[in-house]
Amino acid sequence: MTTRKLARALLAGAVAAASAATLAVVVPAHAAATLYEAESATVARGTIDADHAGFTGSGFVNYDNVSGSYVEFTVTAAAAQNATLTFRYANGTSANRPLTVTVNGTAAASDVAFAGTGSWTTWQTKNVTVSLAAGDNTIRATATTANGGPNLDSLSVDGATSEPPPTGTDWSSAVVASTMARETPAQFGGWGYIQALTLWGFYLNYQRTHDPKIMPYIRAWADRFVKADGSMDQSFGNLDSMQGGNILLLLYRETGVAKYRTAAQKIRDRLKTYPRTSDGGWWHSTSASRRNQLWGDGVFMVLPQLIRYGQWVGDKQYTYDEATRQLTTYFGHLRDDSTGLLRHAWAQDPNDSAATWADKKTGQAPESWCRASGWFGMATIEVLEYLPADHPQRQALIDIIRFMTAGYAKWQDPATGRWFQVVDKGDRSDNWTETSCSSMYTYTISRAVERGYIPAAPYLDVAKKGYAGVLAKVTKGSDGRTNIADITEGTNVGDYGYYIGRRRITNDKHGLGAFLIMAEQMQRVS
Repeated sequence: MTTRKLARALLAGAVAAASAATLAVVVPAHAAATLYEAESATVARGTIDADHAGFTGSGFVNYDNVSGSYVEFTVTAAAAQNATLTFRYANGTSANRPLTVTVNGTAAASDVAFAGTGSWTTWQTKNVTVSLAAGDNTIRATATTANGGPNLDSLSVDGATSEPPPTGTDWSSAVVASTMARETPAQFGGWGYIQALTLWGFYLNYQRTHDPKIMPYIRAWADRFVKADGSMDQSFGNLDSMQGGNILLLLYRETGVAKYRTAAQKIRDRLKTYPRTSDGGWWHSTSASRRNQLWGDGVFMVLPQLIRYGQWVGDKQYTYDEATRQLTTYFGHLRDDSTGLLRHAWAQDPNDSAATWADKKTGQAPESWCRASGWFGMATIEVLEYLPADHPQRQALIDIIRFMTAGYAKWQDPATGRWFQVVDKGDRSDNWTETSCSSMYTYTISRAVERGYIPAAPYLDVAKKGYAGVLAKVTKGSDGRTNIADITEGTNVGDYGYYIGRRRITNDKHGLGAFLIMAEQMQRVS
């Protein structure tokens, strides 16, 4: 996401906005998201503060507690276009602090709710869709109650269409290099699934480029957790903790060092006693809050490493049979034929106090969260890569891919090429397109076309549009390093408001890893 500062103009009291100097920033007709810091906008009846952590830039706007206080931005569009305005804010009170958003003096959205975020250091986002005219546009967010507005950190403007993919840049290699430059292996994070996901993306890049810096980096990270005898301080009490098995297996494959095989064996052994639902699905976690629950995320956490274990260590038939059993069991519980999507999760006992989100009849979660469906699609594709042509469940998995890719195509945002956080509710003004799931869907569709599971028409165009949409979220900063924007943080099961209110993070590893997997696929087939 590019950041362009507006000229700072702080107005005390009810000073007219026209008397303040602002700097117009041009948004091209085909624009990626552009970030405007609120502290650099025109402010009437408010102050610039920096006493609550988590803001971007140099501060945030603290609205005066009075109706009519406002923050005003000037954006110049090269052509008339629809755009999504994303306001990043914090509200440490329990009271709603609504704002009316006007464009060029006309109300585009009245009394937009900016509900409490839990604390002044908890930042969330609110989306509003507006129409911009060609040329200068004045966007004003005005408090409508005596409480004033929330603390406003920034405004992001996302144009209606995506730029075509940038040419001449190996974006996968650029993301790998930037990530290694930002963090040493010791700083890369703990034994977690997002670390393993991103390092798997590193490995895919290594297989293509043979960059000599990559494998030592991966190994240095893993060696923080794997002792010389292959032991680890891990109980593997949830599926998320097993995703790192991919890293253990690739290191054993590349180095032949026995400790990595020993460590991977511990995950395989844990699965022998890991708890299951009555029809054999592995619980998402052994914790009390996840008992007897299947989450769409879980299959990617465990099955790709399981199927690779069969290939690179042994026990192939078990891994084939178990992986297909898990996918078909999960799919049967999560599928939603009314939308062509998967619900995020399912509870065997919908009356269990740990599953307050579960529908009392179906046991399903209330929404189709985008990344859960992305994890599921990628897991199915990865298992099919190794499953023998004559395996009795192979066609069932191909049918799952056909179901899922049809749903992906149906719900792709035609304006950006990306997919929405809550997939089937893109018509809601506060919904927003999410980068990690868009990478996952693009990868799954492209690989499915390549393998002949689905026809090239219309799916190849869907994948290309998805790729272009994701690339529109990738920029390089002044330091030459890449930034990938609008990646949702780690997310549990919840309702629509919960998903929409999740933080949107730049360079979160959920998005880095998904991007690398997608980018290596698209680079290979293009």
